[in-house]
Amino acid sequence: MNIVEGWNMYLAIQDLRRMHFNVSQISRRLDLSRTTVYKYLDMTPEELEQVLENRKTRSKKLDKHRELIESWLIQYQDMTSAQVLDWLQERKLDGGVCEGTVRNYVRNLREECGIPQVKYVRQYEAVDELPAGEQMQMDFGQIILHSSIGRKVNLYFATFVLAHSRHKYAEWLDRPFTTRDLIKVHENAFEYYGGMTKEIVYDQDHLILVSENGGDLLLTKEFAEYQKTRKFKIYMCRKADPESKGYVKTFIM
Repeated sequence: MNIVEGWNMYLAIQDLRRMHFNVSQISRRLDLSRTTVYKYLDMTPEELEQVLENRKTRSKKLDKHRELIESWLIQYQDMTSAQVLDWLQERKLDGGVCEGTVRNYVRNLREECGIPQVKYVRQYEAVDELPAGEQMQMDFGQIILHSSIGRKVNLYFATFVLAHSRHKYAEWLDRPFTTRDLIKVHENAFEYYGGMTKEIVYDQDHLILVSENGGDLLLTKEFAEYQKTRKFKIYMCRKADPESKGYVKTFIM
């Protein structure tokens, strides 16, 4: 949002309030969240001016990377502002800006340069059934339950699914898993299944992976040593892409 858009939104909200519209009505009419409406209703013009000036200053931090961001948007036209922020952070170029600042900057850059955001539809096709012993998929999850006295309890779980038979295995803890827990639960799963598959599919979890760059995996020290001892192949899913995984996500969900 630029300065003009900010003032227009602020004035529209104030005008509707003077006409005795309530927050829900203003929210629907202007297609804004109620949180945003409340925020701008409580602001004085001087406070708004300061907010917009601060936002302008943060946006200027991105101007030095304008050509780089523009090249990404041209090359990857379905790229989102969240992905832009991720790429900037990976290169330590974000300057501490928040996702909202990047979102506004990307939107304005697309409009200014005429770069549309294309939404590609993923093409699905049937895949050959994997033979027994070929692959299993593993993932972590978390759920909040209530104890018998009504207190919220966080539970953490690790799940395995055999790709061939969809045979499932899970373990639960009342605390986050450590790498040592991860190795132990692998051994328990292998014992339960009566063996180990040739390949295991994982999400990009910090207990397993330090970084991934162009297909080159840097595993955490403990897990790398375990994988080297056990000699199973690793397939690492694309970041934030549960559809590249499949069976185990269905198990969790």
